[in-house]
Parts: sequence; C-alpha cells; structure tokens
Amino acid sequence: MTESKMNQGQVESLVIIPTYNEKENIDGIVRTVFSLEKPYHILIVEDNSPDGTADIVRNLMTEFGDKLFMEERKGKLGLGTAYIHGFKWALERHYKYIFEMDADFSHNPKDLLRLQDAVENRADLAIGSRYVNGVNVVNWPMGRVLMSYYASAYVRLVTRMKVRDTTAGFKCYSRKVLEAINFDSIKFTGYAFQIEMKYTAWKLGFKIEEVPIIFHDRTQGESKMSSGIFREAVLGVMSLRYRNVKKKHKK
Repeated sequence: MTESKMNQGQVESLVIIPTYNEKENIDGIVRTVFSLEKPYHILIVEDNSPDGTADIVRNLMTEFGDKLFMEERKGKLGLGTAYIHGFKWALERHYKYIFEMDADFSHNPKDLLRLQDAVENRADLAIGSRYVNGVNVVNWPMGRVLMSYYASAYVRLVTRMKVRDTTAGFKCYSRKVLEAINFDSIKFTGYAFQIEMKYTAWKLGFKIEEVPIIFHDRTQGESKMSSGIFREAVLGVMSLRYRNVKKKHKK
C-alpha cells in the first residue's frame, strides 16, 4: 500500500463537507470539528466557488497540515456527485467512519460524536434526524418545515423504508456500507440523492439508526435549496420502489 493511499496517522473518521460559496462559514466549521474530543479528518469537496472559499481552505490547510484536505472540481456539479467523489476518496484511504455534513452549521459538529457512537456500537448507518422525536427544526419558515416533513412521509409510504427523516444530509456511514454500494447506480444529485443512498443501504440489509438532532437553518451565506431539487426528490422516489438493488462485488 502506498503512503498516498493510506489514512495518515490512522485516524478512523473522515468528515466530508461539500462547498459552494461558503466563505462565511468554512473557517468556523473546520475549527469546530477539529476542536472535538475525538480526532477527525476533513475533506472539503469544493465546486469552484466564485466567492473565494477555496482560498480560505488553502490557508487553513497550512495551519492544520495532514488533517484537512481539499478536492477541487471544475464547477457546481451537484451535491450527490460531490459526496460520491468524497466517498471514493475516503475508501481509497481506508477510513472506517465516513460522515456527510453541511458547511453552514445547520448540523451541529458536536453531534458527530453521537453519530459515530451509534455506528461504533449498534448501526451500520446513523442519520442525524430532525423528525425521529417530533419536529426539531429552528429558523425554518413553517411552509418549508411542512414540505420537508410531509416529503419524508411520502417517501416512507412509497418505499416502505422505516426512516423518519429520509432527506437528512447529516450521516455517518460504516465503511462496509459504502463498500457495498455501486456508486455508478446512484442516479440523483440533490435531495433525492440522500433518499437514494438511505434506500440503497436499507435494501442491502444494513442496520440504520436515527439519532435525534436539532437542525438550525443557516445564518450565513445563501441556501442551496431550490424547487428543482425538491421536485427531483418527490418525482424520483417512485422509481426507487421498482429498482433492483444489488450489492457491489469486491474486486
């Protein structure tokens, strides 16, 4: 195994954070993750932000050395492809726990510890869930809360998947889950990507646990949510119900 393919320092946990125009948030989120009591590495998947996000990350990399990494892409290519890029990067470097997290503090970095505990002790995939214990969302307009909540109910109805927060983007995967998924078969790029990944893990028989979190809407920067992304999630769900999910064969 070459050094470039090894997990430097044998840290087991990698947090993948996609970014596009996150200059207000990226310094703070990186520093907060690195201040936690457990060691984490961070991979920023940066989609050529015009606001200079990549320059901020490069400066942080000189400070944090081999704990912070960045993969730069040529443009805004979609959330799903950003995470898949990160998953492949993580698997090549032998991380054991791989996280998805937003850059904007809507996900509390301290909850990384709780998600990891769930996967270390009970589950294969842990989801930071807004809806497993009621509705735990702060600063969202009521219309958006209702849209998100009933979208998850719709997904459960169609797919029969027993997950309360089907569009959640705060997750911890055990390595074996990502090793089993054929990323070429993942078709969606927005919120539907989050549904598709959970559905695929569920169909492959992995144990999923929802960990209750409080979701805070961003206070800095602009939301990436759009009607098109939401439409993809709603319309794409029906196709999942009839998809034949197969485990990836290891080479």
